[in-house]
Amino acid sequence: MELFLFLLFAGIALIGALGVVLSPNPVHSALSLVTVLIAIAALFVVQDAQLLAAVQVIVYAGAIVVLFLFVIMLLGVDRSESTAETLRIQRPAALVLGFGLLVTLLLLISPGWATGEQSLRGVANPAGGNVKAVAESLFTTFLWPFELTAVLLVIAVIGGVVLARRSHLAADEELQQLEEQDSETETS
Repeated sequence: MELFLFLLFAGIALIGALGVVLSPNPVHSALSLVTVLIAIAALFVVQDAQLLAAVQVIVYAGAIVVLFLFVIMLLGVDRSESTAETLRIQRPAALVLGFGLLVTLLLLISPGWATGEQSLRGVANPAGGNVKAVAESLFTTFLWPFELTAVLLVIAVIGGVVLARRSHLAADEELQQLEEQDSETETS
């Protein structure tokens, strides 16, 4: 049953990943990303990692993708983008890196990569569970870095809104100037 669930959710993740890469519409691409992230969360559940599954759904599928959609809508999806390639080395480098990743994955899934009878699942924390250990660590030892990261993300969102607003205002002013010039040339 575990193999069937793995194959099912891995297939859903691969189809979603193809949707992310091949979709011409950025909103559809972001929604395909949600599909990938939820399928990965399901794979975490299959591996008895419920905390990681919850974090995957809440943080990535929830907050990060909503932020992506916010930025996509803020910048406007109706603008056409240039398809001219500015970096000629980009495609060959991507092919080399992709081939290296494929070789690494094939080496990792080969039968002899893990010696002994060690399980691939994490070691359970018997004193209160892994969720309690992570929560204690996050809200005691790493509280300030956690809060500073949240503040930095809020500042980044505000900065993105301000920059996008300025560019929209500048574009609107240019459009008004062009319309005024056109109306002046038509009247004369």
